[in-house]
Amino acid sequence: MLYAVLSDVHSNLEALKAVLDDVGQRKIKNVLFIGDSVGYGPDPNECLELLSGKCKTILAGNHDWGVIGQTDITYFNEYARAVIEWTRGVLTEENKETLQSFPVQKEITKGNIFLVHSTPREPEEWHYLLTLWDAEINFHYFDGTFCFLGHTHQPFIIERLPSGELLTYKKSVRIGKSARYIINAGSVGQPRDGDPRACYAIIDDDHIEIVRVPYDFETVQNKMRTANLPFPLIDRLPWGR
Repeated sequence: MLYAVLSDVHSNLEALKAVLDDVGQRKIKNVLFIGDSVGYGPDPNECLELLSGKCKTILAGNHDWGVIGQTDITYFNEYARAVIEWTRGVLTEENKETLQSFPVQKEITKGNIFLVHSTPREPEEWHYLLTLWDAEINFHYFDGTFCFLGHTHQPFIIERLPSGELLTYKKSVRIGKSARYIINAGSVGQPRDGDPRACYAIIDDDHIEIVRVPYDFETVQNKMRTANLPFPLIDRLPWGR
């Protein structure tokens, strides 16, 4: 078992290419994407096409559904709404159809892995998993050993021991016998944990790891300025917030 799990690219082509280069150097062939290919950033078509060519599984996130009108965007903040509307205008018809085809959850039987963008509980409601209490609830909504999710842009690993105790890890953990795990893969295109580097997760037979990869965020910022995307979204990239 060897998988790379990516989430929340958000139309950031430079970050996506950097992560995929890192995945390739590690000779990982099974790449899974768990939602939000578009939104916030300047290259929605290019990111969607690259993900479609590289990933064995692709899920939809709330921004993906917002662009194609499958979720109400009035709850998004004003900057997110503005970019969703901009993305609707630049996305090709073919790529809009591609977005329509993505599910919101999937089970990978080989590896006993459950994938979802938001939470196993009510995945189409786009809940956030932010606390250990949230984790405890959601462990009851999937049957496998591992659940990968994104949505918050903040990576973490939560281990549930056979005793029921929950342990948290920021970078890596060795997989324990009879333990179960919820792993937030962080964000490729817009990290929000104070580290501006692109983020993704790796799992093999023995361990789970959160990986950070530097990328050229200044090029992304210039593209965003050219597209007249909201300044706060441009300004946040170097700060990882």
